[in-house]
Parts: sequence; structure tokens; C-alpha cells
Amino acid sequence: MSVSQLSKVFRTFAERECTGSSPLYEYLSLKIADDSELIALASHAKQGQPIPNLLFGAVHFLLLTGKDHKLKEFYPSIVDNPSSVRDSFPYFKDFCLNHSSEIKDMIQNKLVQTNEVRRCAYLFPVFQYIFDTVHKPLAQIEIGTSAGLQLLWDKYSYSYGSNEIYGNRNADVHLYSIIKKGKMPFLKDNIPPVANRIGVDLHTVDLKKETEYLWLNALIWPEHHERRVLFQKASRCVKENHLTLIDGDGVELLPNLTENISNDYCICVFHTHVANQMPEDAVNKLLHHVKMIGENREIFHIYNNIEDRDLHLQYYVDGTEYVKRIGQTDGHGRWFTWELPKRIL
Repeated sequence: MSVSQLSKVFRTFAERECTGSSPLYEYLSLKIADDSELIALASHAKQGQPIPNLLFGAVHFLLLTGKDHKLKEFYPSIVDNPSSVRDSFPYFKDFCLNHSSEIKDMIQNKLVQTNEVRRCAYLFPVFQYIFDTVHKPLAQIEIGTSAGLQLLWDKYSYSYGSNEIYGNRNADVHLYSIIKKGKMPFLKDNIPPVANRIGVDLHTVDLKKETEYLWLNALIWPEHHERRVLFQKASRCVKENHLTLIDGDGVELLPNLTENISNDYCICVFHTHVANQMPEDAVNKLLHHVKMIGENREIFHIYNNIEDRDLHLQYYVDGTEYVKRIGQTDGHGRWFTWELPKRIL
């Protein structure tokens, strides 16, 4: 990627992702876009990775491990009364240049991995919707699972702008989200049964390892205190429940993973904010695999970031393909819209 392309990536990140969400990252991104030394450092990221997230994650990780530098005074995740973001850039650049070897190593070898448990707030009604159609336990396969936080969606409780609580009312993890534009999913009091929980990632995360836990924590933006608390609680839930986490390419492994799943179960393949990191041929192969599996059995595929940023449902019932838009979603699960009718078929 050229210098001008990388500069554009950081400007776009500031404007589309950070505005109204992270004043610190918004300001730093715009400054980095015009700084040749930091652009050169960021250029070491793997192809397909979200470069700003990697750079900011690496810096945040080092600060959270205890690196003593004035930069930490600008991070709400570290200090109670952070300094003004307008004064942060010289310290950010100094920190990056002084720790360039460590940062370079991390952005070359680390991955930006899903740790936003609140996305389960829009997955929960989708899984209810699927179960109401097939009336079978759900056999879950998550591609790009990271530590498997979203595989435990049935262990959490939910609310959507009212006092009504759905899901597991005794859960320690409670997820709140707003449903915009007036159309509501047909929420029920039941929790669909889950047959298995399989997560695949190029590098699965073991939350029992302190450095891996800290990396996912570092990927949470400094101002997002609620996200950090939810991550901590969901991490405890992961440690208390059985998950099958597999290191590997989820697209390549999908046919084998589905081979031994009983027809008494409904296969649910899902991934959120992962497809944008896949090469085009891998995305096409994934859609092809789902289609081939769907010729012989029911399969539901929940995804975003393929044809657009919206959430979609591709599925096969009795060999017939259906593709429907579920709605728009906030990247951190704070809100979503719902476009599906009450019945899928």
C-alpha cells in the first residue's frame, strides 16, 4: 500500500469510525495521516488487516503492560482524568519511535480480532428467528471467533429500549442495544437450544493466558469503559463454559466441520466484521461452500462486510436458496435496524 493510500486509510478511519466514538483516536488518526515516519511504521501490517486498529492496539497494549511514558496520561483506560487530546500527538509519536521495534513486531504478527460481545444483541433475535423456522437445536460454527465470546450468546441477557429482559435473566453479562427505525424483531422469551459451539480462527485466543487477554483488552478503544467491563464479564463466562476453538482457516475447514453434524441439528455459520479481512477469492469460496452444503441440508449463514456493511442472512431450506437483509448494525452493537419479516419462508 502506498503512502498516499495509507494516509487515506487513517483519514477514513478518523471520519467514519472514530467520530463521536473516540476523540483520542480520531485526533491521532488525522495527525498520523500526515506523518511519514508513523505511516512507514504502520505499513508493516499484514495485508487485509485493519491497519489503524493494529497500530493503536499495539500502543495501547504496551501502555497497559506498564510502559512508563507521559502518553498514558491521555488514555481514559489508564488514568481517571486524561489530558486534552489536542496535546497528545507529540507524545504518541515519541512513544512509537522509542518502541518502534516492539510495535513493528506486534503489527506484523498480531491480528485484529473480534472482542465486541455486544454484537450478540443483534445475533440473539436472528438465532431466535432461525430456530422458529426449523425447530432444531443450533449447531454453531463461528469463523473468525477470536476467543469465542459470541459463541455464548445464549448465556447472556438482553434488553432493547424497554424494561423487558430477554435471554438468560440470571446472566452476569447484560447487553443493551437500541433497535432503530421502528420495525422490531419478533422477540420471544425462549432461548433456542444450542447443540455445539465451534469457533475457528487463524489464531484462536486463550483468555487464560494473560498476554492474550491483554491484547483483546488493548483492542478496545480507550474511552469505551462499558465495552471493557462487558469484555471482562464475558471473558469469565468463556472460562466457565466449554467451547471448541480450532486454529485454522474457517473457510477451508467448513465442509469438514459440517460433515459429522447430525441432521437433527441446524447448521448456523456466522461471522461479524471478519469478511472485510478476507481476500475476495476466500469470500467467494465461503459462499460456494455454504451453497454446496445447502444442496443436501439446512444451513444458515449470518454475515456482514461482503457486499456491504449491513447484516445479511443467506440460507438453504429444502435445497432452495434465500438471501435476505437483516438490517444495519453499529460496529460495536450499540444499535441495529431490523428488516426481516416475521417469518423467513
